[in-house]
Amino acid sequence: MSYAEENGIYWEQLRNGDKQALFALYNNTYFHLVRFGLKICANDELVKDCITQLFLQLWGKRDTLKPVTNVQSYLFTAFKRDLIDQLEYQSKIHTAVHRMTDKEGENELSYEEIIIRVQQDEEIKQRLHQAIKQLTPRQVELIRLRFFEGMSYEQIAGRTSQSVKTAYNTVYDAIKTLRKLLKQTP
Repeated sequence: MSYAEENGIYWEQLRNGDKQALFALYNNTYFHLVRFGLKICANDELVKDCITQLFLQLWGKRDTLKPVTNVQSYLFTAFKRDLIDQLEYQSKIHTAVHRMTDKEGENELSYEEIIIRVQQDEEIKQRLHQAIKQLTPRQVELIRLRFFEGMSYEQIAGRTSQSVKTAYNTVYDAIKTLRKLLKQTP
């Protein structure tokens, strides 16, 4: 019996759910596929992984596999497609990672810039804290509910027993006051 005939028999047995036929087909073609794959890609681990993945896919699809006249050609074509897909996928990941690290490098701040930004953030927090102290207790409460607790104006109105329009106007007035106070302080 020839190599091609033997693989044809294994293929049919595989289609009928014979796990031993899968292993026999795997063993019969493994080294041929490795040699072929290494001509496409020098990464032997990737080549071996793709071969294993191919046979796992065949086993998973065994119920829907069609009869094939040239099993070796079918396996080589399917393997080549999987290997190229995997190489393209890895290339995309590599490119994405490269872009991310480039952007991180561009956005990297010096130690002095980081200290300046931290100081500026602290100054802004202090100024905001001082400005909030100048609001009415009702304005402070509504600002807290709206921006720190994330409530809608309807929820604020329900909690504070006032109309939605009053809640909106109170928050609007508080923001206007805060803007004015923050612009005044250097």
